[in-house]
Amino acid sequence: MAEYICVFNKDTLLIKPSKKSPLFLRTIVLLFAMVCGIYICTVCIKQISTTVTKMNIQVIQNPSPDANIITQLEPRIPTLHYPKPETFRRRECSKNPVRFFVILSMQRSGSGWFETLLNSHVNVSSNGEIFSLLERRKNISNIVQTLEKVYNLDWFTSASKNECSAAVGFKWMLNQGLVEHHKEIVEYFNHRGVSVIFLFRRNLLRRMVSVLANSYDRYAKLLNGTHKSHVHSQQEATALSSYKPIINSASLISDLKEIGSAAVKALEYFNSTRHLVLYYEDLITNRTKLKDVQEFLGIPQMELTSRQVKIHKGPLSDFVKNWDDVNKTLTGTEYESFLRADY
Repeated sequence: MAEYICVFNKDTLLIKPSKKSPLFLRTIVLLFAMVCGIYICTVCIKQISTTVTKMNIQVIQNPSPDANIITQLEPRIPTLHYPKPETFRRRECSKNPVRFFVILSMQRSGSGWFETLLNSHVNVSSNGEIFSLLERRKNISNIVQTLEKVYNLDWFTSASKNECSAAVGFKWMLNQGLVEHHKEIVEYFNHRGVSVIFLFRRNLLRRMVSVLANSYDRYAKLLNGTHKSHVHSQQEATALSSYKPIINSASLISDLKEIGSAAVKALEYFNSTRHLVLYYEDLITNRTKLKDVQEFLGIPQMELTSRQVKIHKGPLSDFVKNWDDVNKTLTGTEYESFLRADY
């Protein structure tokens, strides 16, 4: 658009620039806004795309943490049950959960003492050696029937807490049908959520002395004509320990190996169960192990006590008649430590 000139007088000359169209300016502003908007949108889309990609990679590489926690904690948590006994009503305790357990052990391994400790807990019922009777273990059908009665709270002993039991179980020796029917029993334990407590003795020589002495007292009845496997006074313990058995040194090493392999085999058979392995010697020297047991069973922590008194306390040489033969046989072998251990 051409400029135009205005002349006001002969000495003054004013030159005015031409005016641009308002439509043109608006168009320029609009285009600028559009370009800025497109740029901002492009940047945002790139950021969102990057975030989504990172999130996808994270999900693929790292499985759900909740699933991992559940997998890790599952073996630590005992299965909860709500039994409905046929012989009585649980009443106000009917909504209190019950944990099922079993103590797998060998005779003279401290299981009787350990069971009295458990039964000193106000909410635990451990019902003793229920499969000592052949009739209850002569076939798997009888075994399962007995187990169902125990875990339904319909098994009555002096240890029964009845309606308010928080954990119920019993002790089962390896030579009482347990190994013969281990496949079916493992299946039952896993199906019913039974927690297994293994209790063994490291010093197999001390266990052997205890077995021989206890077998002798079954017939000798040293305590006023009465046989007792467990005692509650030092006087009774001294009377029973006065008998010194003779150990067959010729077969001693093979006998110890056989006992040890029986324990190893039991651990292999029941490895798939929820279980805890304890040793008598550890319970004696470290009473915090009892806290581990209560945690394993999922019951409130309490101070557990027992009135039982140890029978053979002191050096083994005081309790074996042919100690020199035994000492000579085991010296230099893998079992030499048994000669000097206190427990």
